[in-house]
Amino acid sequence: MQPEIIYKSIGIIKTPFENIAAMPVQPRGAEGVEGIVELNPELVPGLADLEGFSHLILLYHFHLIAGPRLSIIPFMDDKPHGIFATRAPTRPNAIGISVVKLLKIEKQPALYRRG
Repeated sequence: MQPEIIYKSIGIIKTPFENIAAMPVQPRGAEGVEGIVELNPELVPGLADLEGFSHLILLYHFHLIAGPRLSIIPFMDDKPHGIFATRAPTRPNAIGISVVKLLKIEKQPALYRRG
């Protein structure tokens, strides 16, 4: 049996997308879209020296996913594929990753743009 792995949230990523239907299917569809990372206040000192970097790597939880699906028909396809052969967010752990351009850092929050 695999041990359970538990992560604690360290902040919130805010984007203009309010629902799954409005989100772009591919990262290129969000190019130029700005968002904000609001780090938990006690972690803000960890932003020291980040200003000189060009990009952030964001790991996040897909909080709007109803549950995992092991097979899915991807956008612009007509046959099902195993979830791990797609970019679909309905994965067993609902973890996402994005590399975004860092625009600026204020004490709180950091501002980024995708693409």
